[in-house]
Amino acid sequence: MSKGGDKSLWDTAIDEAKLAEEDEAKASEEACVLFVGSKNAGKTSIILRFLDRDEAPKPTTALEYTFGRRARGHNIAKDVGHIWELGGGTWLTKLMDIPINTDTILHTSMIIVLDLSLPNELWFTMEKLLNAARTQVDAVVAATNNIDPEIKIKLKKRAWERLGQDHPDKDMIDPFLIPLCIIGSKYDLFQDFDSEKRKTVCKTLRFVAHTHGASLQFSSTKQEALINRSRNLISHFVFGTPMGKTIQVDHNKPLLIPAGLDLLQQIGTPPLPDDELGMGLARTPMDLWKQAFTSIFPQENTNNPAMVDDPAKDIQYAEGTVDSMRIQKNEELERYRRLCERRAKDARQQAMNEGLVY
Repeated sequence: MSKGGDKSLWDTAIDEAKLAEEDEAKASEEACVLFVGSKNAGKTSIILRFLDRDEAPKPTTALEYTFGRRARGHNIAKDVGHIWELGGGTWLTKLMDIPINTDTILHTSMIIVLDLSLPNELWFTMEKLLNAARTQVDAVVAATNNIDPEIKIKLKKRAWERLGQDHPDKDMIDPFLIPLCIIGSKYDLFQDFDSEKRKTVCKTLRFVAHTHGASLQFSSTKQEALINRSRNLISHFVFGTPMGKTIQVDHNKPLLIPAGLDLLQQIGTPPLPDDELGMGLARTPMDLWKQAFTSIFPQENTNNPAMVDDPAKDIQYAEGTVDSMRIQKNEELERYRRLCERRAKDARQQAMNEGLVY
């Protein structure tokens, strides 16, 4: 028995066990991954295969939530990974503020799924989603700064720990503040492309991923080996399993490049004639790669309002009935966004009540 204010070994063991349970519960609640990407790129299929759910994928209408669980050794507690999927391609990026917020910023990752079979839409989709995500992360960091003034420093430190503090390309990398991976989907279709076109897509995605401090891998729901790669990637993000150091950079094979393992010297220069590398309107290396990629793969759907400045804000197109309906629809979208947020909280609470999260 304990005497005075001292604890017995038994009391100490109980306290340590409680702390361990609290740590496990915290870890199981924290892991979160947000899937965004091209419309019909196979995001839902990738998630279902990870969860081992044998069901036909349904179109994601807006923002959907699910979770995965796994046993942790011999402990009663289970790891729980929260998985969000944003549908609609680039249309609903405002809904990113539900999964990426001040409560989740330190334990959220993002996966961008791009349809390799549609390179004429790839750059626009990728650029739009990266910019929207960066804007949201920056907004959350600013909002969190009042509570934790060191938040940005923490995120930057974690980012460089993922990449390696002494990476030779450090001066050219601006790492995304949360863990990021780009998945090129439908590799089964992409592999039949002309070799030079495949090379251009591969080099471009390698450059974008590398300079954002992101991992890059190609996937296909038609090839089991690539499905297993995607499973391992998601498991790493939501359960903290080892990422692995296997690397594949050959454009004739499905790329697999963990964050920090690529090199600009190996990626090479943008596919432009030598006399154009120093010309044009490009002000940054990213602009130069965009110029090269879009000259080979002109981005389509330019008549799509999402591709240009919002015409609804142009006074020359003003029309009372249509504008009032648009306002109504925007209000409905905002109500839906709040409903999604409430449902997500209810789902988490239900999971806790049912003992899925300890």
